Amino acid sequence: MEASKLPYSFAPFPYSTLTSTNRPKCHLPISTGKSFFSTFYIYSLLNPSNFQNYRDFIAQSLANSGMTTSARDTRFIVNTSASVQPVTEDVVSESSQELPTSGNSIRRRFLEFYAARGHKILPSSSLVPEDPTVLLTIAGMLQFKPVFLGKVPRQVPCATTSQKCIRTNDIENVGRTSRHHTFFEMLGNFSFGDYFKKEAIKWAWELSTIEYGLNAENLWISVYEDDEETYAIWHDEIGVPATRIKKMGEEDNFWTSGATVLVDLNDDTRFIEFYNLVFMQFNKNEDGSLEPLKQKNIDTGMGLERMARILQKVPNNYETDLIFPIIEKVAEVANVSYALTDDSTRTKLKVIGDHMRAIVYLISDGVFPSNIGRGYVVRRLIRRAVRTRKLLGITGDEKGNFEGAILPIFAEKVIDMSSEIDPDVKARKARILEEVKREELRFVVTLDRGDKLLVEMLAEAKEVAKINKTAARLSGKNAFLLYDTYGFPVEITMEDAHKEKVSIDMSEFDAEMEIQRRQSQAAHNTINLTVENGSELTENMPDTEFLGYDTLYSRAVIKGLLLSGNSVAEVSEGSEVDILLDRTPFYAESGGQIGDRGLLRVTETESGKTAVVEIADVQKSLGNIFVHKGMIKEGSIAIGREVEAAVDAKLRQRAKVHHTATHLLQAALKKVIGEETSQAGSLVAFERLRFDFNFHRQLADHELTKIEDLVNEWIGDATPLQTEVMPIADAKSAGAIAMFGEKYGEQVRVVNVPGVSMELCGGTHVSNTSEIRGFKIITEQGIASGIRRIEAVAGDAFIEYVGDRDNYMKQLCSTLKVKAEEVPSRVAAIMEELRVAKTEVSAARAKVAVYKASVIANNAFLVGTSTKIRVLVEFMEDTDADSLKSAAEYLVGSLQDPSAIILGSSPGDEKVSLVAAFSPSVVSMGIQAGKFIGPIAKMCGGGGGGRPNFAQAGGRKPENLSNALEKARTDLVSVLSEKAS
Repeated sequence: MEASKLPYSFAPFPYSTLTSTNRPKCHLPISTGKSFFSTFYIYSLLNPSNFQNYRDFIAQSLANSGMTTSARDTRFIVNTSASVQPVTEDVVSESSQELPTSGNSIRRRFLEFYAARGHKILPSSSLVPEDPTVLLTIAGMLQFKPVFLGKVPRQVPCATTSQKCIRTNDIENVGRTSRHHTFFEMLGNFSFGDYFKKEAIKWAWELSTIEYGLNAENLWISVYEDDEETYAIWHDEIGVPATRIKKMGEEDNFWTSGATVLVDLNDDTRFIEFYNLVFMQFNKNEDGSLEPLKQKNIDTGMGLERMARILQKVPNNYETDLIFPIIEKVAEVANVSYALTDDSTRTKLKVIGDHMRAIVYLISDGVFPSNIGRGYVVRRLIRRAVRTRKLLGITGDEKGNFEGAILPIFAEKVIDMSSEIDPDVKARKARILEEVKREELRFVVTLDRGDKLLVEMLAEAKEVAKINKTAARLSGKNAFLLYDTYGFPVEITMEDAHKEKVSIDMSEFDAEMEIQRRQSQAAHNTINLTVENGSELTENMPDTEFLGYDTLYSRAVIKGLLLSGNSVAEVSEGSEVDILLDRTPFYAESGGQIGDRGLLRVTETESGKTAVVEIADVQKSLGNIFVHKGMIKEGSIAIGREVEAAVDAKLRQRAKVHHTATHLLQAALKKVIGEETSQAGSLVAFERLRFDFNFHRQLADHELTKIEDLVNEWIGDATPLQTEVMPIADAKSAGAIAMFGEKYGEQVRVVNVPGVSMELCGGTHVSNTSEIRGFKIITEQGIASGIRRIEAVAGDAFIEYVGDRDNYMKQLCSTLKVKAEEVPSRVAAIMEELRVAKTEVSAARAKVAVYKASVIANNAFLVGTSTKIRVLVEFMEDTDADSLKSAAEYLVGSLQDPSAIILGSSPGDEKVSLVAAFSPSVVSMGIQAGKFIGPIAKMCGGGGGGRPNFAQAGGRKPENLSNALEKARTDLVSVLSEKAS
């Protein structure tokens, strides 16, 4: 294994020269002779309210839908008995780049294992869940929750996934423990009424002991104390000794009566929970009784990072190949050695490595930094990463090409490693890096202001100390000012103060924090956001009165202000702020429709100046509390001030047009491809609309044309829309369909296009279909198994789209010097000319290659004693792959039988071509071209194969080609000499 691939760096001197005090420290008690244990838990939920983390989530999710399940809990506890040792130089030659224990291999092997047992491999769902009760995707079962609840029929009897997950409830433990992360992958196998306990346990054991090769004698199981069925399967059928099956109670207390081994399975320095099987078996009634479910389900979760840690035998999840390359990049930029640095620095490196994964995948899934909800999760992670890299001493000087931003350098590393986790990430690279850079630079400005002020404060503290002849001390109030006003981390303040030999009055700082908390709680018109659930407001904040169905203008009173997530009384010019109003004409994002934009104006302030706030977005929090996100362009605003709220009318009209067009699109889809299709998601934006729907195949061109024609026909009918608020039961009876992802109360708003569409919808719509003007589908594509997506434009966006395409056509006509109707035939003619030209060029290149081959044929040499074999191994410079093949075919014919030819070339940057051609007599000796060329190509960063007599391969490391050809020559001579002796 290359040193750069190891979990510890050996620079700047070999490991063997390290002393006992500076050797990399393992975080497990290896030196005491204790075995290193891993834990495999298989859960059964009998009383979900007492279960923690993953189990709580399942219980709460089901409870939110009026159903409580119960399952019998069995934990599979693995004692790997493999001591985790520091990496030494003896290990260097033991591994290759793609190990069976690599994270990618573990993931593939899990999915393929269950696919071979009848499971459908399904893609990871987005980190933005369709479930409105959950902020982010926190478990693998989330995408199957409607199936488990019986709300939708199962599409497959059983499935397996590798699910991207985000959890921030333990964010303070990231980097400090061996296993906490914000982003992680959960491998899972799921049964929807197909198989149950016996198969799940058998396969889990087989996967762990055979597929992954864990020592069966080191595996511990825990089961729920009353679940005798599961206990019997483990003990009687699998054969796990009773001493290694631990029973646990409702509060995770482990049962230790009788002749058992006294172990604490909660001791995560010895045990790792890595696999977790949930047996959904009962519905819990209101009286506490358990009623068997009609359909018994299986839901499992295996932490990929944890299994990688176990199989790769490293002391924590961070030092696996899933995360360590990112940490290594951070260490390189920080100019530190992970192996040689202290634990505090390692923790900081781990924090950045962890957070960058979460940041990249969240942004890729469409979550952008903001001050509310999911966006605030991203913002908080980016700010934590910026703060941490600052503590590491990483600045923006001459690092990368991101205008002083550093995090994009680390984000690039995450993106490079993303292919097998989410193949769409690389396609979104530019947007991801731009968002990370923008957010980092914005926060750096705040930190820089705090830096300058801190320098002044420290200088003043030292000057005062000099006059008073006392020790220099920074007041807690000043430290709190830096924290509260500038978002300046107190740990950075403490570190800089320490360098200047200035202490900080932390008791005063803590007192200031407590005062702020009390003031926030006492104020009746303030809000309190928590990052974990996005937007949690105090109970006494009333709902916002929405006026936007009838007007785009109103007067309102400011009831609350948020600055960087903190409640404040006043905000001044230049600040981004979240504003709560008592009433508003602004539509808040919901039902797929994005929030309105516009302006808030205050014409009378204490200073007499006008205040202007540009509203860029509006979100809902806790139901019907509207949060207006804006930038103060002029003046200042304060709680209690009256404002004039004005929605941007042009943008609202564009949203209305697209929302009504979405309803018409769904109606057209049902008519053209069948009533069984249903909505799976939507986006109603100013520039376009997006509609996701369930369907099993790509739509044909004639179907898309028919859908467009139907929608445009309904637009031309100039049908007035009808809206009515009614009881939900009446709406359903009338045939109204629900919008995807929406939650409805007893009274609902029904939007009706008579004779065409009737839907429950709280969005804004045109008053007459004629306002839509025109509709055009831009794309239709698959986004997941059984899910299709249509993107389209309507109204002004439609006019702009058609205008742009007309301009492109005019340019094309001018370039080709033909009329518009002649463009297809002219392009076809050009393509044919190009094909003929390419064929001629290829033939010419082949002739040149054959000529070169005839020249180098003289370089062939003889190998063997009893049989003389002509051997030729040559480099043919920039010859392309097809021409290289022609050259090899010529040579194997001209050198006659027996002969063996290996040719290599570098036809372009980061490109290698290889070919092997063996005559029949050579093949009859048991030497096959396809098998021979593979290892040679691997040296060049590629691979390939073919028939026994002829094979081709490629690579991406031309710098290794010379050595690869030399190895080919040596190996060929060796094997032929042996066979022909």
